[in-house]
Amino acid sequence: MTEVSERLENERKHGVFLSQNPEAIWGHASLAGRLRVQRRVDLFKDLADLRPGKRICEIGCGTGVFTKELLSRTGVTIVGVDVSPELTKLAEGHVKDPRVTFIVGDCMDPETMNAPLEFDAVVTNSVLHHLDVPKALPAILKMLKPGGVFVCSEPNMMNPQIAVQKNVSFVKRWAGDSPDETAFFRCKLAKQMTTEGFVDVKIEPFDFLHPRVPDAWAEGLDGMLRRLEKILLIKEISGSLIIFGRKSL
Repeated sequence: MTEVSERLENERKHGVFLSQNPEAIWGHASLAGRLRVQRRVDLFKDLADLRPGKRICEIGCGTGVFTKELLSRTGVTIVGVDVSPELTKLAEGHVKDPRVTFIVGDCMDPETMNAPLEFDAVVTNSVLHHLDVPKALPAILKMLKPGGVFVCSEPNMMNPQIAVQKNVSFVKRWAGDSPDETAFFRCKLAKQMTTEGFVDVKIEPFDFLHPRVPDAWAEGLDGMLRRLEKILLIKEISGSLIIFGRKSL
């Protein structure tokens, strides 16, 4: 079994695990988790100029939580792709709209998706760090029409909790991570994206709000924590990265 095929098999097994209680595992069930989802969708909307008439691919659509938010906030047409049949089935039950199509497939091999490519945008939330990045980035570029954009949110390796969780094996297992997932240093990822052919690459750290924050504190704490993102050195250890790249014309 090749490294890539083994990774895919690990992710399929992880999809079975996630499908038992996905929102709790991902932290989407709490108010803080929902605020995080909404903020990311708003960032995707602004950075990718998402609006009715645009056609996007959501990589790693999971149970359709982001799909539903993207649809309601932007009105775009969405092709959601995930390697997990179990999660895709949940997404089909969660989002019923003629503007959305769900596909079980491997985004690192776009032709297997059996969908027209040349998307206006490819978006994903916390999925790129599950993939084989040298294989995934050229595949994503291939999926975009000229001038199309790739926007995603990913874990920041500079964050102390993320660094421990992704690099200490027993913590990784306890947190429910898949064996191959990691996190990113923004300068290294920016260089990889540029090398693969993306232009106008921009990666910024953001988000200190943890999904386990009690609901009663979530909104107030979110406002306070966003101020930390404006402090030059402190923002570097925030929990996530917002990532943007464009395909040249």
